[in-house]
Amino acid sequence: MPKLLFALLTLFCLKAAPAAAQTGDLVDLVNPLMGTDSKPDLSNGNTYPAIALPWGMNFWLPQTGKMGNGWAYQYSADKLKGFKQTHQPSPWMNDYGQFALMPITGKLRFEEEERASWYSHKAEVATPYYYRVYLADHNVTTELTPTERAARFRFTFPETDSAYVVLDALDKGSHVQLLPQQRRIIGYTTRNSGGVPKNFRNYFIIEFDQDFTSTTIYQDKVLDGKLLEATANHTGAVVGFKTRKGEQVQARVASSFISPEQAELNLREIGADDFEAIKQKAKAAWNQQLSRVVVEGGTDVQRRTFYSCLYRALLFPRKFYEVDATGKTVHYSPYNGQVLPGYMYTDTGFWDTFRALFPFLNLLYPNVNTEIQAGLVNTYKEGGWLPEWASPGYRNVMVGNNSASVVADAYLKGLRGYDINTLYEAMLKGANSQGPLEAVGRAGASYYNKLGYVPYDVKLNENAARTLEYAYDDFAIAQLGQALNRPKKEVALYTKRSQSYRNLFDKQTRLMRGRNQSGTFQAPFNPFKWGDAFTEGNSWHYTWSVFHDVHGLMQLMGGPKPFVAALDTVFTLAPIFDASYYGSVIHEIREMQIADMGNYAHGNQPIQHMVYLYAYAGQPWKTQYWVREVLDRLYQPTPDGYCGDEDNGQTSAWYVFSALGFYPVCPATDQYVLGAPLFPKTTLHLANGKTVVLNAPANSAANRYVQAVRVNGQPYTHNWLSHQALMQGAIVDFDMADKPNTTRGSAAADAPYSMSNSKK
Repeated sequence: MPKLLFALLTLFCLKAAPAAAQTGDLVDLVNPLMGTDSKPDLSNGNTYPAIALPWGMNFWLPQTGKMGNGWAYQYSADKLKGFKQTHQPSPWMNDYGQFALMPITGKLRFEEEERASWYSHKAEVATPYYYRVYLADHNVTTELTPTERAARFRFTFPETDSAYVVLDALDKGSHVQLLPQQRRIIGYTTRNSGGVPKNFRNYFIIEFDQDFTSTTIYQDKVLDGKLLEATANHTGAVVGFKTRKGEQVQARVASSFISPEQAELNLREIGADDFEAIKQKAKAAWNQQLSRVVVEGGTDVQRRTFYSCLYRALLFPRKFYEVDATGKTVHYSPYNGQVLPGYMYTDTGFWDTFRALFPFLNLLYPNVNTEIQAGLVNTYKEGGWLPEWASPGYRNVMVGNNSASVVADAYLKGLRGYDINTLYEAMLKGANSQGPLEAVGRAGASYYNKLGYVPYDVKLNENAARTLEYAYDDFAIAQLGQALNRPKKEVALYTKRSQSYRNLFDKQTRLMRGRNQSGTFQAPFNPFKWGDAFTEGNSWHYTWSVFHDVHGLMQLMGGPKPFVAALDTVFTLAPIFDASYYGSVIHEIREMQIADMGNYAHGNQPIQHMVYLYAYAGQPWKTQYWVREVLDRLYQPTPDGYCGDEDNGQTSAWYVFSALGFYPVCPATDQYVLGAPLFPKTTLHLANGKTVVLNAPANSAANRYVQAVRVNGQPYTHNWLSHQALMQGAIVDFDMADKPNTTRGSAAADAPYSMSNSKK
């Protein structure tokens, strides 16, 4: 009987996916719960179900974790404490500007453990545009659907004279005011995790469709039915209703980082639309963006994984701007605390997202990234630096100066309409000095500029990782400087610095290694030691971080044969590790260990491009093999569906790009490195009206190898595709088979761009 039931369910799922695709409801292939079965010591994504619009200013989530816990929703939890407006980009970064709503019945309760209710995933519906759950302890069904800066709630109560909705404005400073005549609660929350000015507030407004039968204010663990307003460390409110069985109480909710008046303006995003109208608009918004990429064929699991990853790639960075009463774009600046004109986006870490997420925006959503770039201009003007991790303002985490890549790649891929000269000025400033935080500008810049590397013995951790990333970032600066016709001497300086990676290559081990001020290499040296000279990885992971000059790295290793042997070794090694730098096994190590792919650690960003490097050495069939292995084995559309932190769309963008059949190994160049497509057919609908069709009709689980490629009908032997050519519209045909073609793409002339052997 269980087998029969499983077979019927499988048949239903297989039929449901094509129907969704045929009707244009691609959003119904998305599982927002993918990656939510995570915890601090083992990440299967570290995601939460973001009920939101693409790049929306506000997200909503069902809250299972305690107030202040970055793991706000964990799939393994069995109680819900509320429905939280969130701006959290990562559990490690935590949240800001958050508050929560929770319907209850019976005894009037406020504190989260007391109001919490048991729930089951069997009575939960989660989509990007709509969420519904049954709260068993209160016999209440909660539904919510979002706009960019507002949301609609619908609470279905039992028959009771003790129906309540709790508003929790959280601690660390909050304010609430009840306006019974207007059926409203207004207030603000200041709770944050850093990166904000002293005057930071998130102003909220909640408007119900029924009169209150009771009102209560919460003020630092004391409920008071006489108060209508309170300001304290921790405030909240409880409003009561008398309901019939099945009666619905609805609420419109909006917020603003600017003012209470702006919060009310943001409520106009809902206007007079009822719940179903907002739900359908949100669904349409997702379908519009997801339909930029239409895949055909493949399995149900592959389609669901693809669109679940595409959904994640369209969430961050989020809008941090609002529209004022005159229709102008304005924003509260998380850099100087002022309200200023223009765009602002936030909640992304460039260390993660420069690799694939931003190149993906440049390919398919350039209009969005044009706004992001305009926002970066404002960031520099208001804060004096480009961010490397913003949430919402500067955050002191991770290494590198990868804002250079994000800025350069956008302009070099054709984005215009913002002040690129100011951004270039900002890049130069960031490249030559350390900012107000270690993670702003370049820590160790004076050492790097003088010695050509950041030394191991100057008490600056992760120095080798910094050196390798600075070298690539200098390449990006040189590329943009050349495009902007900057002085030849200036371009030459950054071109020279881009070769600094060579200073860390140890000929003895043929790996990258920390180096002391004297020029000697760090000793002792363990290539399996995580951290120390590297960032969340070891030498076997970071040695490949020469995105712009893979040929140069190959020559240092002795040529294509030892280079390929070293790549192979990453997969044939046991999952050996040395965690002594951290004092315990960090979750990234554990995720590598359990993946059963040797020392390949796809769950973290530094090595995610590595599988594409075979294409530089004339063995693209190994790229085709390993890309399919990663796609099939390390991603699933399930709560444990990622193999590490999803990280603001980066790990998802890797999947999306790789499923298309190509990947941006080196942003700030025109090229994508070819792998092999996952689906028999994919159509890209570009923003300029052109289409790119990727055909691989013989594609299957067995037929993962590319035999031949044709671009617009012409035979094509290169291991890369040109961005510029794709933007003109293209048809790319892949002949697929179950055996590798070891001659196609094997010539040196077919290798992707490398700085050291590029034509001058």
